[in-house]
Amino acid sequence: MSKPLAERIRPASLDEYISQEHLVGPDGTIRRQLESGMLASMILWGPPGTGKTTLASIIAKQSDRPFYTLSAVDSGVAAVREVINKAKKSDDLFSTKNPILFIDEIHRFSKSQQDSLLGAVEKGWVTLIGATTENPSFEVIPALLSRCQVYVLNPFSKKDLEALLDRAVKTDKLLADKRIDLKETEALLRISGGDARKLLNILELVVLSEQTSEITITNELILQKVQKNTVLYDKTGEQHYDIISAFIKSIRGSDPNAAVYWLARMIEGGEDLKFIARRLLILASEDIGNANPTALVMANNTFQAVNTIGYPESRIILSQCAIYLASSPKSNASYLAIGEAQRTVRQTGDLSVPLSIRNAPTKLMKELGYGEDYAYAHNYEGNFIPHEFLPKEISGTSFYKPGNNSRENNLRNYLKSLWKDKYEF
Repeated sequence: MSKPLAERIRPASLDEYISQEHLVGPDGTIRRQLESGMLASMILWGPPGTGKTTLASIIAKQSDRPFYTLSAVDSGVAAVREVINKAKKSDDLFSTKNPILFIDEIHRFSKSQQDSLLGAVEKGWVTLIGATTENPSFEVIPALLSRCQVYVLNPFSKKDLEALLDRAVKTDKLLADKRIDLKETEALLRISGGDARKLLNILELVVLSEQTSEITITNELILQKVQKNTVLYDKTGEQHYDIISAFIKSIRGSDPNAAVYWLARMIEGGEDLKFIARRLLILASEDIGNANPTALVMANNTFQAVNTIGYPESRIILSQCAIYLASSPKSNASYLAIGEAQRTVRQTGDLSVPLSIRNAPTKLMKELGYGEDYAYAHNYEGNFIPHEFLPKEISGTSFYKPGNNSRENNLRNYLKSLWKDKYEF
């Protein structure tokens, strides 16, 4: 049986590799490492079909190193240790040509599986190349992440995808037997969602389904041949962003029914449930904040539960959280406050901390006035005494403006009773 088109035209060198110029171009960091012969362990992070596996294979080939591969889906700790032992035996520990261990979908490795890699990476028995579609900050343990460089692979541009199509029809032996005219490619590009592998597979499906040797690729032909469910939900394409946007805006707009509908669309489309839980966690602070501080607790517990339980039960927890957040009072006051404070920092620079609230661990610092005249709030009635905590240049600047809701109105009244007119609460 013939290999798929994406496999048949897989590039064999960096010069054949399309896209990711920031990594493999003339000044790309991976190209420079290959040229110097000093290769760092790395995590390749990017959407599906952006060339992570291909790039790892090219790195191994051009660096002339032994190449071992594992899939996180079906490899346990024992498999990891077996490969590491093989790598140790196959190479001189003092050589810069240590073997490469490529782990596809490294985000699926458990903590214990990732822990089993630490010694080999740290001692240089292997150069690790991990591929992931998920944010490594969340999915890779800190100890392993600190030993690797993280390189981001960007989605293919329209120009890149068109170049891939052009290469396929010109260089693939099976397609070259037919006369293929790429008259219209918009539908093909849209359905592929930026996934190069999917793009090439769809092209091959359409071409091989035609009984003639002359084929004109049009939008109508693509839509005719490709089943409609291909575009119901693409986790990496435009719909991914449109639907998560609709989900967030429904919750922000206090519509629990719409929120649950868009949640169901994502779940049925195979969206990563941890991605949804992370967005709920952000929303709980950005859009609800102190109008209902319990929302953040609820969202954080949801995130932890989803990580622990997984599908299908976690869909119930996500539904409960989405409904709770949608039904909660809203406030973006905390979000606006930190944004305003950051703008002030950028405009005013590193203003000096008032002497009275500086730390004074040494005698010299005390003699210089550090901590002098500081009023310890708990020594006063109501645990409060007016004091200046901002740099004098921005004294009285108000960043936090409580939202107009029951809880924050109470906060406003309390703060106003303390600070009077200073911050215009």
